[in-house]
Amino acid sequence: MSVANLCHRLQSQVSARTAAGFAEVLRRLGAPLQVAVAGRIKSGKSTLVNALIGRRVAPTDIGECTRLVTRFQYGTVDRVEIVFTDGRKQVLPFASDGMIPAELGVDITTVSHIEAYLTNAVLQGMTVIDTPGLGSLDAASVSRTEQLLGAAKHRKEEDDEGSDEMDDTSRSAVAGAEAVLYVVTQGVRADDQQALAAFTAATASREAGPVNAIAVLNKADTIAPESVEGADGDVWKAATILSEKQASTLKPRVADVLPVIGLIAESAESGGFTSGDAEALRQLADLDDDVLQTMLISADIFTSWECDVPSGTRLRLLEKLDLFGISHAVEAIRKEPELTAGSLRRSLLDASGLEAVRQRLSIVFAARADGIKAAAALASVTALAHASGDPAERQRVHDAIEVLLAKPEAHQLRLLEALTLVASGAVDMPEDLSEEVLRVGSNADIGAQLGKPGAPRPELAAHALERAGWWRSFASFGATPAQSRVAHVVHRAYFLIWQQVREA
Repeated sequence: MSVANLCHRLQSQVSARTAAGFAEVLRRLGAPLQVAVAGRIKSGKSTLVNALIGRRVAPTDIGECTRLVTRFQYGTVDRVEIVFTDGRKQVLPFASDGMIPAELGVDITTVSHIEAYLTNAVLQGMTVIDTPGLGSLDAASVSRTEQLLGAAKHRKEEDDEGSDEMDDTSRSAVAGAEAVLYVVTQGVRADDQQALAAFTAATASREAGPVNAIAVLNKADTIAPESVEGADGDVWKAATILSEKQASTLKPRVADVLPVIGLIAESAESGGFTSGDAEALRQLADLDDDVLQTMLISADIFTSWECDVPSGTRLRLLEKLDLFGISHAVEAIRKEPELTAGSLRRSLLDASGLEAVRQRLSIVFAARADGIKAAAALASVTALAHASGDPAERQRVHDAIEVLLAKPEAHQLRLLEALTLVASGAVDMPEDLSEEVLRVGSNADIGAQLGKPGAPRPELAAHALERAGWWRSFASFGATPAQSRVAHVVHRAYFLIWQQVREA
């Protein structure tokens, strides 16, 4: 990889401290993409993390661990490592229920973060980072999240003569997540916008954008459909409409906003839903419809109503599925009485919306993981050189990056940079052209890139060639210097798409 070669080549030309930072950048380039799950307190982040991993390991109740950043990554042996601010590590086993222990037995003010290693197939391709909630009353927890997202202004430490260890500024430059899955609930608030604006891990340390950020509307089942125009009384339709509105509010900071029910997803995907639960739901399905509809009015009525299903069993179902999930499961059983527990679990998983989130993660993140990591690596390299305080070193690194970006194989990096420039408003473009840049740079599917999903190849090829010519003309005639730089990149993107379609 070109960025890796750049780091290797520069290591002997920079200070020992900067070289140590480059070594960390190289390690990150060879590791899975780091995706931070962030959002406000009580937005259901940890529940969603468990669903994505497919194992209930992240504590969801308020406790010590929910106040710390926790990185879930692949390991050959399941274990928990407490990483202290002074670099020490302490290994802990998982609790008897398979989760990270609720209480760590240490002074958490001395803890940097937690590393959780799992023999989990999902984590072979993606490291998932669970973060404390923004908006928490715990200032230290918020600070940890802000540091991870790049929001905190890191203090430059005085240089230690001869030290080859990274200082805090340098370490923070290479430790941040490379992409973010942002969790919102029904209302997008100012601090949601601020958190996304603060996410600086991608392309040239600029803000979050459609390359490296998507959002989910969690707890979609709690939306009152009568409060959303056009929902026609349907909860999921209401959530979809609200997600689209939130997407227009949060764009271009995110590629999309998708509705999801994290609680149902966690229960269905992490083994929480059992055959005993399925049997209890069958018993509920046998109740008279009027009785069941009355029970499903509220959680209190559902658990206190006199019926053959024990109250404790109903409480357990509520904790796993809530009223929406219970209603969905009962309806599925009534439609197909012979439905097995496994099929019922899959039906619940489908109802949660998790699969759509996974597909979008794959399209936005996984398909361009190398490009996102390379862009983040270049940002880290730049930050490391800047933190060194040596003007000559800074210039040497800057020149090397410029040479790298001039090479044809660096086109994806230039496209990510152009996309971020436009998305952040650093380069002002007419609205229709901005939307076109975002579309071309934010999608992995060629039809979606060209705005012609499902179109035949000859039509795609002709459109790509036509737009390539238009952007080249715009770059030469009428564009400002900043716009011209972006236009040349978009022209080449269309040209490469045309070549790809024609040769397929």
